[in-house]
Amino acid sequence: MPARDIYHDAVKNALVKDGWTITAENFQIRFKELKLYGDLEAKKIFAQKGVEKIVVEVKSFIGVSAITEFQKALGQYRIYKRILGQTKPDVKVYLAIADAVFNRFFAGEGIRFIIEQEEVSFFTVDLESEEIVQWKS
Repeated sequence: MPARDIYHDAVKNALVKDGWTITAENFQIRFKELKLYGDLEAKKIFAQKGVEKIVVEVKSFIGVSAITEFQKALGQYRIYKRILGQTKPDVKVYLAIADAVFNRFFAGEGIRFIIEQEEVSFFTVDLESEEIVQWKS
């Protein structure tokens, strides 16, 4: 079982506060010989859309190099998105990022360009209040 990100519980609590039901932690993603783990799986019922299911990969960006952490997170996100697109096309993948990290690192023009080009879905969490600040799909 993979180690949890230090923000795991804050993200989980924020999702619950936002009306999501956590359906799995360390959600197993299997494809052929691959066995990977997303941090959280959740679902929420919307009046217009019905049930939405998501897999969340929590990222802290506390390593020595934010760009190296971003490269790893982007690769992981892309792999999960491709596999789930084949195995569970109704499940959407999100990165969960601390709002402070977003404001410091993700707000840069170069990172925004990459996120837009790669069509990365993410949400930011205020770690103190454990609340979701913004969603980007």
